[in-house]
Amino acid sequence: MGNDIRGAIKKLKLLTYNSKSEAESFRRKIDDAFSTAFLPNKVECSEITYGGVVCDVLSPEIYASNRIMLYVHGGSFVGGSRAAYRAFCSSLAFKSCSRVVVPEYRLSPTSPYPAPVEDIQSVFRNLWTEEQVNMSISGDGELREPEIIIAADGSAAGIALALIFNLREKYRKCIKNVVLFSPWLSLDISDYAKSPMRKKDKIISEEILKKSAASYTYYENLKCPFVSPVFASDEQLKDFPPVFIQMGENEILLEVAKKFAERLRSLGNEVTLDVWPDMVFMFQMADEFFHESHLAMDKVGFELTKERDIDSGKIENLPKLEDSLKSEA
Repeated sequence: MGNDIRGAIKKLKLLTYNSKSEAESFRRKIDDAFSTAFLPNKVECSEITYGGVVCDVLSPEIYASNRIMLYVHGGSFVGGSRAAYRAFCSSLAFKSCSRVVVPEYRLSPTSPYPAPVEDIQSVFRNLWTEEQVNMSISGDGELREPEIIIAADGSAAGIALALIFNLREKYRKCIKNVVLFSPWLSLDISDYAKSPMRKKDKIISEEILKKSAASYTYYENLKCPFVSPVFASDEQLKDFPPVFIQMGENEILLEVAKKFAERLRSLGNEVTLDVWPDMVFMFQMADEFFHESHLAMDKVGFELTKERDIDSGKIENLPKLEDSLKSEA
């Protein structure tokens, strides 16, 4: 059975805030289309508040005890929620053998920039503190730093990268990977004027980027690195964690992603730009329409777990309380 491209495009377009969208109805449509009552792969979902922000914590049956992922959901700055991303992030948790934290951060236009960045910073600081405590009482006599993965998609890429740009060294050194799906790395529309994918991209357009940007921040901020990471300084990108960018070939966003990746490489950073032929914006969230979606998630999982876990003996599949009792016995 072949891919259902029309079905995928219809669903994925719901993630984009266009000229006909109103905030409340836009959010409802995303939740209706992407929410599910059943999580894949026996992933368990719990609710924890970090720094005043309510979060999902998605835990697969088997996970690396010293690794956790902070996932910032997309939705054109205006939509998206824990519920809408629960299934996708559960698959990501399973593939990467990681717990995944998904914050319910404030959204535009009622809470524009910098409110979302402030929420994610608050979650990160509290999560970092909790993981440090967990590492210190691990019971094996070895003081280990937690491994934190920062992941995001679409519009949230700028929020996630703004978090990293703002972090002091002691926090930043704990970030072992950055994973970006179809990232919006510039809100300056002129960056897309000469994109060869302008007419081929069936989901993202300059009009969508422009309206979403207007809901998020002032025009004068569009070249600010904390809004458009492609404009980051060398100092902000120096000694950056390894970055893995995954996106489709038919995206208007691709040329800016190439530019950002080249900047990172030129400064000696590790970066992988994983481009899937004939795929569209956020094709990974349309796995009922694209068989490539499953393969792409497999690749992300491999990148995050290769040469780790099994050999290091850090795999866990027991609740934390039972683990600590076991280590004290």
